[in-house]
Amino acid sequence: MSVATIPILLELATFFGYFAVVLGIAFFSYRKQTSDTDFVLGNRSLNFWLTALSAHASDMSSWLFLAYPATVFTQGVFAGWTAVGLTLFMFLNWHFVAPRLRTATEHFNSLTLNSYFESRFMDTSGRIRVVSAFMSVLFFTFYISSGVVALGLLVESLFGLHYLIGISVGLVIVVIYVFSGGYRTVAWIDLFQGFFLLGVIVFIPLLLLAKFGGMTPVMDAVRTQHLSTSLFPDFSGTTLMKILFGALGWGLGYFGQPHILTKFMGIRHVSEMSKAKYLGISWQIIALGAATVIGLIGIYIFPQGLHDPQRVILDIVKTTLPSFFAGLVLCAILAATTNVMAAQILVVASNLSEDFYKRIFRQNASHKELLWVSRAAVILIAFLGFLIAFFKVASIYTLVLYSWSGLGASFGPLVLLSLYLKNINKHGAFAGILVGGLTSAIWPYFEEHYHVVVPSVVAGFVFSILAILAVSFITKKR
Repeated sequence: MSVATIPILLELATFFGYFAVVLGIAFFSYRKQTSDTDFVLGNRSLNFWLTALSAHASDMSSWLFLAYPATVFTQGVFAGWTAVGLTLFMFLNWHFVAPRLRTATEHFNSLTLNSYFESRFMDTSGRIRVVSAFMSVLFFTFYISSGVVALGLLVESLFGLHYLIGISVGLVIVVIYVFSGGYRTVAWIDLFQGFFLLGVIVFIPLLLLAKFGGMTPVMDAVRTQHLSTSLFPDFSGTTLMKILFGALGWGLGYFGQPHILTKFMGIRHVSEMSKAKYLGISWQIIALGAATVIGLIGIYIFPQGLHDPQRVILDIVKTTLPSFFAGLVLCAILAATTNVMAAQILVVASNLSEDFYKRIFRQNASHKELLWVSRAAVILIAFLGFLIAFFKVASIYTLVLYSWSGLGASFGPLVLLSLYLKNINKHGAFAGILVGGLTSAIWPYFEEHYHVVVPSVVAGFVFSILAILAVSFITKKR
């Protein structure tokens, strides 16, 4: 064995050892899934630790390790407003949405967000469930593909294997443990991986800052590159507008993310929601803070820039850390990626089984039948994500932002209004989902060709609220 192959073997050993543990958790919980209620929502039996870590670990995908540090790497400290907006709005999501949504979905016996909408507005036509399921499948397919792209880049960069091998291996792992265990399995793996990836993303900057002599040389490098060293570089109207849209452009999306909202629906007791909130927000603040520092460290290490800023953490790992730790970092990034993919695939599988198959084709289907339909849907969605990733239609950041905005604008306004207002009806709900989703879907065209500065999720959110209120008022009067 040559000396050159030892680092690769160490990375591979770490990688396969880590995922052996993950798959062990999946197979251990396989026999506990006896119905679609168990598979989709864990029979509403999760404690606050599982709920908090599952919600946040399934939120922070490869975006946390790849896309967000790349933004900091190219913009400086000012890019941190994205993290501020996400933290603020996730707190609001926990505080104002989570308890009411948990109570309402149990009252209506709803396993998915779409079935909740249908029951809440007494829609016997099925239009609300079908249009909401369509929007979920549309945007989640692109969202899942962003994770597949990240898997391919990671394996290609660190192991030197072909991109196609990377996306294939990653998808197989995700499909196996989602197919085997469902909601409860994903939650337990999220708990394990949540602590693991938090430890890794904090370890990297602490180790490197100790090596470089603290933040002073790092910030000097940021100034040398003429990048922002403050959240408030100035107080001009343009800067304040960028701050506002930077926070809203990501933060508003939280209110409409089904893969996060379903975590709220699975907690055992509503009284434990407050403890889950503070635990989860603490996790998020630490993780985003560490990711911000990693992006700044990249500016110090690579003053000449990088051809692909998305690889900043990968290049940092390869140039500064021993092989064993490089393997741990790879596992953490893959954990962040697979967490979100698993949660998203599970949501889409639920849409296809509960909202399409059961609602349109087999209303009297047994729980056992729906369980196997859900598992078949897992394979179908994974295959579609594989196809989009194979052709590399966009970057990770672009795919995540597009999907995040689309889901947030489709469902966020209706979630908020349905929990707090009584004078909206099924016609307004249908219009809100359709208008919000379509606005967000086509808005990037206006941003590109007409230089519109308003983020798509903000535009979709506003138009969706107006549509819900206006159509509800008009149809009520009629």
